[in-house]
Amino acid sequence: MASQGHCLRFEGCNFFRQRLVLSTLSGRPVKIQNIRVKDESPGIRDFEASFIRLLDKITNGSRIEINETGTSLYYLPGLLFGGTLEHDCNVQRSIGYYLESLISLAPFMKHPLKITLRGVTNDQIDPSVDTLKATAIPLLKRFGIDGESFELKIVKRGMPPGGGGEIIFSCPIRKVLRPVHLTDPGKIKRIRGVAYSVRVSPQIGNRIVESARSILNKFLPDIYIHTDHLKGTNSGKSPGFGLSLVAETTEGYLVSAELASNPQGQGETVLPEDLGKNCAKLLLEEIYRGGCVDSANQSLVLLLMTLGQQDVSKVLLGPLSPYTIEFLRHLRSFFQIMFKMESKTFEERKGAEKVLMTCVGVGFSNLSKTIK
Repeated sequence: MASQGHCLRFEGCNFFRQRLVLSTLSGRPVKIQNIRVKDESPGIRDFEASFIRLLDKITNGSRIEINETGTSLYYLPGLLFGGTLEHDCNVQRSIGYYLESLISLAPFMKHPLKITLRGVTNDQIDPSVDTLKATAIPLLKRFGIDGESFELKIVKRGMPPGGGGEIIFSCPIRKVLRPVHLTDPGKIKRIRGVAYSVRVSPQIGNRIVESARSILNKFLPDIYIHTDHLKGTNSGKSPGFGLSLVAETTEGYLVSAELASNPQGQGETVLPEDLGKNCAKLLLEEIYRGGCVDSANQSLVLLLMTLGQQDVSKVLLGPLSPYTIEFLRHLRSFFQIMFKMESKTFEERKGAEKVLMTCVGVGFSNLSKTIK
């Protein structure tokens, strides 16, 4: 291993995607050891192996070495290549698990990425395709990543455990990102959402909408939640339903919350009314946390700020999630970048304490992009 010298070493299976994504962007190899050594079935899980295969597809010249037990992984990243691809995601995790990382990597490919992903579109663990479409894509546009080919299209929905969903994600490439100043979140002006139901009665969507509105209408009149009922071949292999809500502020920032029903044959049956109310409460909690970016996209905005031009970027966030805190540590390891953090409290607005994050970008330039 020629470049073992500056190889970063980690232990355990936590933050697996973070490490591989940052390794791919920074070009620094990583070695992850002791992956679930004390488990009954040690080593890398099927969904993580599927994620490694996806990274191998979008890069050119990556070198991946896994030991026999699967408890140790060496990854030497190649160049981000892109192009038109297809990938079958493992149904243990939803497409959101794979798509979150793709969204971080897609702008820096050599060729614009157009990828078809198949698997579970909505589950209880990962951000759903609906939420990523409503929040992550507008966030990228603020950094100058935009174009006609920039879209996320849900072709089929698939609920766990069977999956069977399909989405198409296409993203243009950029040489550099522009710095941002996201410091004034504004006030909530409207709420939009989608109540989806597959292989169940179409009435369930309406029941979810009614119960969510019964809570949200006390605060805001401009609420529109549309129902998406899929049947036949477009509805995947398993029944299920759920709700994805997005609140938009006067400054155009987006805050999201979502809930999905339990997978078929697992856990107690969830009533559509309860699901709608609980999701509305989750959205209110996310609004209370505040900031210009919701907790699900904190790590994405910090990554894009890090990769920006050598200029100051600022973002106001609510309380940092544990995932984001670990992400900041990884940014320091891979890019040697530190954020200035200041706590902010607003007298006129109640809510959780905010954090103003400031950094100077590393001036990351897309070297893979072909010059015409």
